[in-house]
Amino acid sequence: MEIQEIVSKQKEFFKTQQTKNLRFRKMYLEKLRDIILQNENLLYEAIEKDFGKSKFDTFTTEISFILNDIKYYLNNLKSLSKPKKVRTNIINQIGKSRICSEPLGNILVIGAWNYPYQLSLSPIVAALAAGNCCIVKPSEIAENTMKVMVKIINENFPSEYLYTYEGGIDETTELLKLKFDKIFFTGSTKVGKIVYEAAAKNLTPVTLELGGKSPAIITKEANLEVAAKRIVWGKFLNAGQTCVAPDYLLVDESVQEQFLEMLRKYIQEFKYEINSENYTRIINSKNFERLTKLINKDKIYFGGNSDQEKLYIEPTILTNVNWNDDVMQDEIFGPILPVISFTNFNLVLNEILEQEKPLAAYLFTQNSEEKEIFKNKLSFGGGCINDVMMHLGNENLPFGGVGNSGIGNYHGKFGFETFSHQKAVLERATWGEPNIKYPPYSEKKLSWIKRFL
Repeated sequence: MEIQEIVSKQKEFFKTQQTKNLRFRKMYLEKLRDIILQNENLLYEAIEKDFGKSKFDTFTTEISFILNDIKYYLNNLKSLSKPKKVRTNIINQIGKSRICSEPLGNILVIGAWNYPYQLSLSPIVAALAAGNCCIVKPSEIAENTMKVMVKIINENFPSEYLYTYEGGIDETTELLKLKFDKIFFTGSTKVGKIVYEAAAKNLTPVTLELGGKSPAIITKEANLEVAAKRIVWGKFLNAGQTCVAPDYLLVDESVQEQFLEMLRKYIQEFKYEINSENYTRIINSKNFERLTKLINKDKIYFGGNSDQEKLYIEPTILTNVNWNDDVMQDEIFGPILPVISFTNFNLVLNEILEQEKPLAAYLFTQNSEEKEIFKNKLSFGGGCINDVMMHLGNENLPFGGVGNSGIGNYHGKFGFETFSHQKAVLERATWGEPNIKYPPYSEKKLSWIKRFL
């Protein structure tokens, strides 16, 4: 079936109003949950083929997110969908004002390869919960996960409601020529600009979940042991192929040597070895070659080894790095951790402000003043103090970028709102209205209008 035909069928199906029914939405959310659980082993096998991801990492960083999203919407759909009462101002008395959330219609979700299940299906869960029809285009780079999503969704859902589209760049390009009511894209800033431009031709609103160089700052008042352990976990999870991973470290010069030794200790303790279940390989040769070129052998503090055949790059720490080095020009998206030392906290924040706004930022300190300065001075999508990446696990927090790192957000109620239109409805009584707004006008009426307005 041609994709144009499927898009047309979804538009027609949406007009039937069936997706606005809460029972309908819940039924299909439950069905998606059951299909994921029934096919859990297939999902594990596919992602292991794509880049050696373990069952443990796949469940904790992918499947559990999707299942928790479904659970959240099943539990909260009634309250999220309920019209919200707001105050009615004096000129609209006697009346009642409501904000009604209505689905946008036909949604396109373009997923990313680094967390192929979570970044394709979590937006879909939010879109279905909001009452939309959806087409999901998983990344072709993770080919096996794309094929398993095509299989489990297209065999179990009517295409006029939910459909997974298989293909590469050419297919995505054709897809973007079609008119949707919303496009949700996760990926690089470069491709995000292409998606944004294509959407603009149809005046289609977009949510862009992009990336950037996310800093982690370690001050001399940090708990260094905790900081090292959490940064090593967050940076080298998925072999660094995580959009919110700490991209580089800014470490107070007075604690740098001590901190570097702690980083080394935890990398060795976590056993990120070539055939270890604890560690993921690089997705493909293109990314492997890009990453190995960023490793300046003269600046290696730890690691630096690689195996092209197995697409393995050892966790690597670089020191004596400056802002002009190649590794500091673009998001690394791999297991390379540059370290820059600093002596003045405020000055290093100014240096971050000179860069593009990052998707995430992290601070490790016990100092209350430093925490306040960090929160108030830096602009970033989201982040943590004394941890990394864990803000994603709280459905009560929005997840999204700012500036070059993205437009819009989702998770929890924010995902529901992303895929909804907030419709204003004013209901007026048919009695008790003064004639002050109606002609003929007079100075006296104007005087009264000035008082009210």
